[in-house]
Amino acid sequence: MFAKVILLSALVSSAFATVFITTPTAASTFTAGQTATITWQDNNVSPLLAAWGNASVGIWAGNANQQTLLQLVTASVNVSTTTSIQFTPNASIGPNGLEYFIRMESLTLKDANNTQYPEMAFSALFTMASMTGTFNSSVSAEIAGQSTAPIGGSATGSVAATTSAASSSAKVAAASTTSSAKSTTASAASASNGAISSVVANVWISAIFGIVVLALMM
Repeated sequence: MFAKVILLSALVSSAFATVFITTPTAASTFTAGQTATITWQDNNVSPLLAAWGNASVGIWAGNANQQTLLQLVTASVNVSTTTSIQFTPNASIGPNGLEYFIRMESLTLKDANNTQYPEMAFSALFTMASMTGTFNSSVSAEIAGQSTAPIGGSATGSVAATTSAASSSAKVAAASTTSSAKSTTASAASASNGAISSVVANVWISAIFGIVVLALMM
């Protein structure tokens, strides 16, 4: 019933994608049976929207490593000539909650870091209301997996289950590595500063002690 994709690395953040999804946001709520709108814009990072061409759009759930398509919003929309689409969320795809995200996938443009996979973009997690469905055990397990593979980071994804998944994790992995490197450098600098401070303090103590000794001898 649902299309499942297994990603080998983290979920791609829209901040790293050329398609920046502006709606829904983390504060958005889509109500089943009522018209909902998805909007996006170019974030001016190459490749630009014109290079994306047509893309599929869907509502997904899961974690950074495993995701399941719950509802196909559109099989094809030109993201460079269109900046929004309206659709009606299906109440049966799951329960109420903050468990859903929009995933856009180019039908022609390949990921620059791994041309085996398409370019992709993701929205923030958003809330669905007036829902009547439930998640099956696999989708529930994927959502539970957010505790160790949280969504909302950045990344590139390789696919194990289907070629329709993307590889953009390298971008996130690189960002994460850079962040870790900065943290490590900062820690090292802090430790170094501490060591320098300690040495300076010891020199001052020795100097003062010497002055006191000389004064007593006089």
